Amino acid sequence: MAYPVVAIVGRPNVGKSTLFNKLCGQRLSIVEDTPGVTRDRIYAPCEWRSRTFMIVDTGGIEPSAGDVILRQMRRQAELAIEKADTVIFITDMTTGLTATDMEVGAMLLKSGKPVVLCVNKCDRIGDPPPEFYEFYNLGMGDPIAVSAAHGHGTGDLLDAVFDALGEFSDQDEETDAIKVAVIGKPNVGKSSLINKIAGEERVIVSPIAGTTRDAVDTEINTPDGKFLFIDTAGIRRKAKVTESIEKYSVLRAYMAVDRADVCVIVIDALEGFTEQDSKVAGYAHEKGKGCVIAINKWDAYEKDGKTMQEYRKKLETDFSFMPYAPFVFISAKTGQRIDRLFELIRYVNDQNATRIPTGRLNDVLASATARVQPPTDKGKRLRIYYMTQASTRPPTFVCFCNNAELFHFSYQRYLENQIRETFGLEGTPVRMIIRERGENKK
Repeated sequence: MAYPVVAIVGRPNVGKSTLFNKLCGQRLSIVEDTPGVTRDRIYAPCEWRSRTFMIVDTGGIEPSAGDVILRQMRRQAELAIEKADTVIFITDMTTGLTATDMEVGAMLLKSGKPVVLCVNKCDRIGDPPPEFYEFYNLGMGDPIAVSAAHGHGTGDLLDAVFDALGEFSDQDEETDAIKVAVIGKPNVGKSSLINKIAGEERVIVSPIAGTTRDAVDTEINTPDGKFLFIDTAGIRRKAKVTESIEKYSVLRAYMAVDRADVCVIVIDALEGFTEQDSKVAGYAHEKGKGCVIAINKWDAYEKDGKTMQEYRKKLETDFSFMPYAPFVFISAKTGQRIDRLFELIRYVNDQNATRIPTGRLNDVLASATARVQPPTDKGKRLRIYYMTQASTRPPTFVCFCNNAELFHFSYQRYLENQIRETFGLEGTPVRMIIRERGENKK
């Protein structure tokens, strides 16, 4: 599902991050000038009146030290405006209307994008002070008084955002194609793979990191079915993502994962596994997506009779946090094993959508608990009454027991392995939810 994007724009210290946290309902780390922050979230979904949109804390119009303030401010504001469907322009009641506010406001008016004007730090209840009305000089209609710190006025703000989005469709067009996000670091061959699959120069290929910016959709018809491949920007370490268009490209890459059915995680065979590969794969794992790990540039790797076996063994150690994911060694340049990639994508998609009857599931549970007794602690034994599947994508199982504290992680993993051994579920994560019932439940 693709959601409309709402960017929060404003000059420094007006409360953009505070408002972002308040609207998305969670305290996220979004400080962008700290080196080494990993997977620092600059966006989050926000739901209002049964509609979901992505809130983005731009954080980008504060200029870097030593740069020309106006030039940097204009550059970052224009990027935020360009990538958003609607903009929240946030100002500060305590400092009043400034020349910088007027400059950003002029850019927004020139862009033609829908703008919702927000006056933050109106912390007192009741009618706003007379100074509030000077913000009408921006020419953006009625400003909305908000206190991001206390939450006052955020409902009115979200109502205005809802209206500004209009009839924007937040649903993907109906298609029976399997949506596949091709993700990975820069320069591992994602765009080359899409071009090889499509049989044409569908997306630009260049050795320069950051060539791909927006997520590009390519629909392919094959004997294995229809696939919608989404080429994404390379996801780099947060410390290396500079204040530029790249940060919006990374946002689009993560959003591509959110709407995909299957993620193909592309690894450079020549470079091998890196920490950033684990971050990219970890995001897909957290989102419960079916995953295939494609080792690209295999044609250029120096090989002997045992090379693939040894390489696979090392990757199994590297990807120990997602042992369910299958590997395929490919070459986007020659087309080697591309047919096998299609087969794996379809298979993994089916596994991710698997639903297991409760009766068969409890047969496996009875057999597993008979083979390995549930754990005990201080004379109390874990009793598992039954198990049922709550949902798919990913397969999620609910276990009802007498004491959740006794249900150790290692025993959950044992049951998961027994389920996988019986039903397969290759290429998909599995979720286990523990519920108490019976005499110990209060």
